[in-house]
Amino acid sequence: MASDKKKTVLRSANWFGTRDKNGFMYRSWMKNQGIPEHHFEGKPVIGICNTWSELTPCNAHFRKIAEHVKKGVIEAGGVPVEFPVFSSGESNLRPTAMFTRNLAAMDTEEAIRGNPIDAVVLLVGCDKTTPALLMGAASCNLPTIVVTGGPMLNGKHQGKDVGSGTLVWQAHEEYKAGNISLHEFLSAEASMSRSAGTCNTMGTASTMACMAESLGTSLPHNAAIPAVDSRRYVLAHLSGMRIVDMVHEDLTLSKVLTRDAFLNAIRTNAAIGGSTNAVIHLKAIAGRMGVDLELDDWKEGRGVPTLVNLQPSGKYLMEEFYYAGGLPAVLKRLGESGVLQKDCLTVNGKTIWENVEDAPCYNDDVIRPLDNPLVENGGICVLRGNLAPRGAVLKPSAATPELMNHRGRAVVFEDFEHYKSRVVDPDLDIDETCVMVLKNCGPKGYPGMAEVGNMGLPPKVLKKGIKDMVRISDARMSGTAFGTVVLHTAPEAMEFGPLAAVQDGDMIHLDADNGVLHLEVSDEEIAARLEKLKANRVIVSTSGYEAMYRNHVMQADEGCDFDFLVGCRGSEVPPHSH
Repeated sequence: MASDKKKTVLRSANWFGTRDKNGFMYRSWMKNQGIPEHHFEGKPVIGICNTWSELTPCNAHFRKIAEHVKKGVIEAGGVPVEFPVFSSGESNLRPTAMFTRNLAAMDTEEAIRGNPIDAVVLLVGCDKTTPALLMGAASCNLPTIVVTGGPMLNGKHQGKDVGSGTLVWQAHEEYKAGNISLHEFLSAEASMSRSAGTCNTMGTASTMACMAESLGTSLPHNAAIPAVDSRRYVLAHLSGMRIVDMVHEDLTLSKVLTRDAFLNAIRTNAAIGGSTNAVIHLKAIAGRMGVDLELDDWKEGRGVPTLVNLQPSGKYLMEEFYYAGGLPAVLKRLGESGVLQKDCLTVNGKTIWENVEDAPCYNDDVIRPLDNPLVENGGICVLRGNLAPRGAVLKPSAATPELMNHRGRAVVFEDFEHYKSRVVDPDLDIDETCVMVLKNCGPKGYPGMAEVGNMGLPPKVLKKGIKDMVRISDARMSGTAFGTVVLHTAPEAMEFGPLAAVQDGDMIHLDADNGVLHLEVSDEEIAARLEKLKANRVIVSTSGYEAMYRNHVMQADEGCDFDFLVGCRGSEVPPHSH
């Protein structure tokens, strides 16, 4: 292996490998950090792309993880160089972390391409950091490995395990219904988040960690090891070692991120009861890699049973998921059922099936057997019809079965502020048979397509003991949320999709089994309403990043990337800076 390493042509040699003015400059300034001369003599330079930030609590422990990655890189004969990129944190960032996902992807892409890096380790965790960094790295196509930060320990409240995110939605509805006091509601804050890490439910962060592993971009078990478990640091160390070998093997991201790998991820999302946000993120990553992936490809997940019994769809949390065998146990069961493409290559140089064919399962209630699933027909339900010509999505595993075929009267909220003021009105004409419709919360409408699609129910309905209603919007919802919620309606209302034409009293029919979302209004009437809206449109004047976002963001069915960022631009070395 040592002789092979000497033959590797390193990209970083374009900076450090010449004996001229430029080589002098690049090496000299790096040496002010105490880097010895021999580190510039043919050793792979490994970039550690870090989304650490104290404003992104899920990623606030990444400095320690980065140190373990560095140890692995050094042990394997590489030179680690850590660098920061924009950290798109879900819990604090307004208007939504999705608004800056593409900004973080741009930051990542240019940082990788413009620097003396032979390969990159992506340190990700909070929801949008995982897709953002994979998008940026895919556009460069260097050897790449993902290390996530891991989930928090189980929340503990009033003697029970509680899930981050999911507890918020549950407790707030109970408070609005008058079942608990404000003190009881607020007392859950510290109980829910009691260690470093991402949400401990199968929210978007855990979903995207599972997507990264099922795509083959991380080592086995990366998705589920708790953030504070020492095995998380061992995995970081091993990932640092592995990325050095990937340089010598020329194992670039395009050899891993194939169409079959994305289809495996879609089926995995069904098996884990994963977030609807994965629909948008996988499309965006595939678009950067030049892989053809469409909304209808998510039908590959329909018919795949949901095996993972985790909140918000089920009972348990990420700790139990890891202890039960983690994602390898799920992938093994998918392989045994015949729906896993077994020969997909992964970053450790083995196929996905070689990695999991002997994976044990230690708890059949957490990871259900194929003949006893949590949900018989899991996956993401793709809906189309005159209300969503380009599609909408629904998560059956988190929905109420009785509402999956439902016809009801629309109660319309023109935007999120209108919803907040109107939903609490005791005189609002609404009951549990109605369909709540929220407009202007899509990619351009919010902007950023915030996680407001899981509208809380009106207090007057909650006080009747009702837990769920059909809700439709062009927004997203948190992967920790639940309910019969139709999301990502495309085109969005701001772009004058049919959603914009819905009025109070219109009848809407949801037929999830047949993938239909129908507004019982004639095409002529819809067109007339839209023309009237266009004539009265108020032009929104923006500047800065928001102007770029509104002008270039694509619709939900296209992955919400910027139109000018789609595609792989490669890692060609740029001209010298001096």
